Amino acid sequence: MTHQERPTRQRLRRWPRLLPLTLVILASTLSGWIWWAEHHPDKERALRVLAQQQLEAWLPDAMGTDQDGWHGLQHHGANPHPSAGRVLLVHGLDEPGSIWDALIPALQSDAYDVWELRYPNDQGIDRSAAFLAGEWPRLTAESPVFLIGHSMGGLVIRDFLTRWRYPAGEAPRVAGAEVGGAILVGTPNHGSEWARLRIWLELREHFALNEHRRFSLLASLRDGTGAAKIDLRPDSELLKHLNARPWPAQIPLQLIGGRLVEPTREMTDSLAAIATHTGSKGLQEGLSDWWSTLGDDLGDGVVALASLRLPEAPPPILVNASHRGMLTRLMPSDALPPAIPIILEILQQWRPDAPDAPETAPVH
Repeated sequence: MTHQERPTRQRLRRWPRLLPLTLVILASTLSGWIWWAEHHPDKERALRVLAQQQLEAWLPDAMGTDQDGWHGLQHHGANPHPSAGRVLLVHGLDEPGSIWDALIPALQSDAYDVWELRYPNDQGIDRSAAFLAGEWPRLTAESPVFLIGHSMGGLVIRDFLTRWRYPAGEAPRVAGAEVGGAILVGTPNHGSEWARLRIWLELREHFALNEHRRFSLLASLRDGTGAAKIDLRPDSELLKHLNARPWPAQIPLQLIGGRLVEPTREMTDSLAAIATHTGSKGLQEGLSDWWSTLGDDLGDGVVALASLRLPEAPPPILVNASHRGMLTRLMPSDALPPAIPIILEILQQWRPDAPDAPETAPVH
């Protein structure tokens, strides 16, 4: 053995002894972060927002939402002369893009001009509403727009309408189309306990790929640094401020929610996948125990029934489906998801040519 080879072999022999210590340090650091974040959500949010602002300042080109062709308003205008009006769809948290696959063709069949907002959904909800405000002038003022939001998308709609388009006692902060009505599907208006699992949801998000977007670090960072998951906590400051603002009285509002007796196979598999990817059997057992504590108020598996309700809206219309199952098919051969016929019926009542369509006050 040469003089140079001896130190190299000694260093290699140290690695098996250092590896357990390294894993313990990493696990302790992660546990400490989770404990601190759980007890200091506002400070955690401020750190996440600051991180996103710094990344945008340091990497303006890479962090720009126009880099991947994904973000912004997408037009699904299959009908050259739509007669029923315009619809804008706003997805929820960590949505890969498939939530509207069944609804879009149903809307097109009823002659609606369909638009979709794709936004950096992992950033704070207030920033997402501001993103919608920046895109809104593209929807010109010749006819009203009906808004449909799924999950957190409904909160983005509420924040946009009450803070940007129809702020109480103030002039509109953004021009463009008037709003003919809003339908919120599975929206956690008072938060979701699922958001307390945000650390694990972020890990799951990084493992999930889809046919529309190939995973990359920058694509993930363009979606935000996780502030949205803090906003979705039942006791978040954003929800306190949002729920204190009045809904515009001239805008019709309808809520739709899902109801489950027990978690679906899809949800159980999703929880198992989180544990598999993180290598923690204890995590899987903990998540299963958490499910069992939800009892009769399981709601759609993500949003409890009590979290749906708003004082300005009629009682939610409930369907027997999971959070995503309200709008998506598990298999292509499955029947039309149960929320879609309800959405079409509500829009039929609201469309401008309906006999008893509600009047939407013009905004100047």
